[in-house]
Amino acid sequence: MRDQGRLTDWNDDKGFGFVTPDKGGLRAFVHIRAFSYRRRRPRNGDVITYQLAWDKQGRPRAENVLFRETKSVRDTAPAPSSGVATYTFCTLFLVGVVMLAALGKVPWVVPLIYVVVSLLLFCIYAFDKSAAMNNRRRTKENTLQAMAMCGGWPGALVAQRMFHHKTKKASFQSLFWGIVVIHLIGLAMLATNFPLVSVLTNSHDFFAS
Repeated sequence: MRDQGRLTDWNDDKGFGFVTPDKGGLRAFVHIRAFSYRRRRPRNGDVITYQLAWDKQGRPRAENVLFRETKSVRDTAPAPSSGVATYTFCTLFLVGVVMLAALGKVPWVVPLIYVVVSLLLFCIYAFDKSAAMNNRRRTKENTLQAMAMCGGWPGALVAQRMFHHKTKKASFQSLFWGIVVIHLIGLAMLATNFPLVSVLTNSHDFFAS
């Protein structure tokens, strides 16, 4: 016999939440691995059908979970366009860096670093998302941010949108976007041969006088 309920308190980073049955009763724990024929990521408010089971501690959990798609506006709405905007932004940035290198504005090692570190960090995000869903050892946030600072932020940004990972923590996002801004400003200064050293020197002499 299958029950029907609504998904609540879903934590997409960790891959679990709870289901509140439509006919009343105990909420049951739901893990993403319990979903069968999953075509998309679960969301709060999703209507699901499931088989009620019990874990070793006697707590209710949902097994063999299926989405029960409805014709509501929320369920039929198209996916947010933020993903497309993100991919376009990162693609244009990397293409722009390559063009700057081709024009001799920046060394070729600059686009090479961006591409290599971005690919590496994208893979690390994918492994970290999998670890979060399967209760394995996680990658430290400081490591993710440090690699973003080393040039991997385009790959990190794509991974965040693609895997819905590290997108809800305000402090993490604030630091991450600060890194992005630093890179954009630094690259613009490098491409325009901005005399940063002389500006800093003149500023020091001004305040010292």
